[in-house]
Amino acid sequence: MFAVTILGNNSAVPAFDRHPTSQVVTLDGINYLVDCGEGTQIQLINYKIRRSKISHIFISHLHGDHYFGLIGLINSFSLLSHQQEMHVYGPSPLKEIIELQLKVADTTMCYPLHIHHITEAATLIDNEKLIVKCFRTNHRIECYGFSFEQKKQPRKLYPEKAKEYEIPSSFYDRLKNGEDYTRKDRTVIKNELVTGIAEPGKKYAFCADTKYDESLIPHIQGADMIYHETTYLDNLRERAEARFHSTTKQAAALAKKAGVKKLLIGHFSSKYDTLEEFEAEAREVFPNTELALEGVCYEV
Repeated sequence: MFAVTILGNNSAVPAFDRHPTSQVVTLDGINYLVDCGEGTQIQLINYKIRRSKISHIFISHLHGDHYFGLIGLINSFSLLSHQQEMHVYGPSPLKEIIELQLKVADTTMCYPLHIHHITEAATLIDNEKLIVKCFRTNHRIECYGFSFEQKKQPRKLYPEKAKEYEIPSSFYDRLKNGEDYTRKDRTVIKNELVTGIAEPGKKYAFCADTKYDESLIPHIQGADMIYHETTYLDNLRERAEARFHSTTKQAAALAKKAGVKKLLIGHFSSKYDTLEEFEAEAREVFPNTELALEGVCYEV
């Protein structure tokens, strides 16, 4: 499953039982944490997200509502005897900040902690299942969005057909990878007789904090789902511009121009106690919009 679980959907100040930005991208049982605002580890517990499945954390920028929960989380990993390597990606000052916090507390991690600097648009992960890239957004300080691109999936296996051709189950994974099967009598069973075309990989993009900026479009073009901030309703467009944030209709307009399939909106200002109007305004421009609600898992 390729999905996104929202842990925090508010902006700078926690309010109305909404928490600062954090979410988990899950692909085939592996969790990737995106931003780590205050309270993230409590939210992981509340929504039963397995911390042991997290080995990569992506920090978009160094405003507190996006990373003030990080030092507590990585310290808890050590207290819980976490063993696997942890990779943290973020703007270059992040390494110095974390190392200082660990130093003054005389803390030694019990697991390998690798902090990777982000300085420009780049590919951060490229493994057999996933490509993760970062891209610059237009915020008040250095800030990055992240795209998660699922690689082409294996071919779809038809088990009954495979049994009909007497192909052993031990060969099924190779069938999914496109191989033909050769029997002992040298008869070749062509792959297309027992499998179907692989589904294309899907794409999710997290656009981080940003003012309206069409230069983001190449990085999110055609995505199956994106998350875009909507700190303000559209009547506060001038305030959004001044503070390097976006409004409902601006996020929806960008989603429409980029040809994405679904838009999640979040990073709501604490001046709003209810959110229904956010969804209504965005849907006027881009109908397939949903609120990014805490605790909800959205399939890509």
